[in-house]
Amino acid sequence: MNGSSQYANRHPLLRKIESIALFALSAEECAALEALPMQAALIDADQDIVREGDRPGRSFAVISGIASTYKTTRAGKRQVMSYHVPGDVPDFQSLHLQTLDISIAAVTPCSIGYVQHDAVRALFRAQPRLTEVFWRATLIDAAIVREWTLNTGRRDAYARMAHLLCELVTRLEAVGLAPDLSCDLPMTQPELADALGITPVHVNRTIRDLKAAGLLTLRNRHLTVHDWDGLVAAAEFDPTYLHLRQEA
Repeated sequence: MNGSSQYANRHPLLRKIESIALFALSAEECAALEALPMQAALIDADQDIVREGDRPGRSFAVISGIASTYKTTRAGKRQVMSYHVPGDVPDFQSLHLQTLDISIAAVTPCSIGYVQHDAVRALFRAQPRLTEVFWRATLIDAAIVREWTLNTGRRDAYARMAHLLCELVTRLEAVGLAPDLSCDLPMTQPELADALGITPVHVNRTIRDLKAAGLLTLRNRHLTVHDWDGLVAAAEFDPTYLHLRQEA
């Protein structure tokens, strides 16, 4: 893998769509995406953006920051189902599913852009090929959840952590935000524990073991991978489920 900033000056949503589309977007399609009417909002860390049971008339794109999809038990125990990076539209299913069955929260302070569902439908009528790409994005989201199910259910803690880090670096690099295999990792140890199904103490021990193996450093919530092949091997990581374009 080689770090790239080729998309750095483009709108995050456009960078994301370009990273997964099976065809090169036309200038008209790019302009239509960038012209989507978005209502900007700033969300503080640890605040919900949408909640289970909501019936939204709009979806949102992550412009900056990291968000997470999660569910909770009646006792309040939380399971993080996936993380969302800039360019993602985490609640796009609300375009067709009237009631949300998940909650989405800001892990870090997030800048988001709300788009009314009517505007999305108008975009698809005007640019029908983009319907295929957003449908593909939704299928990729489902593939990520399947991989997370395997990760938390069948891998040990060391491999779970390595796999999560491989995924985050790969997804961030695809949109120009992990140059040279280096990126921010803002999640706290309890937040990582909720994603991996282990205790915060076990998270601390696992990160320490990955550092001791010479695979990475994590300092001031900034991750640098030193041995990508070693981290991939530890994780049994195969990025096929992310369905990224080869050039991305």
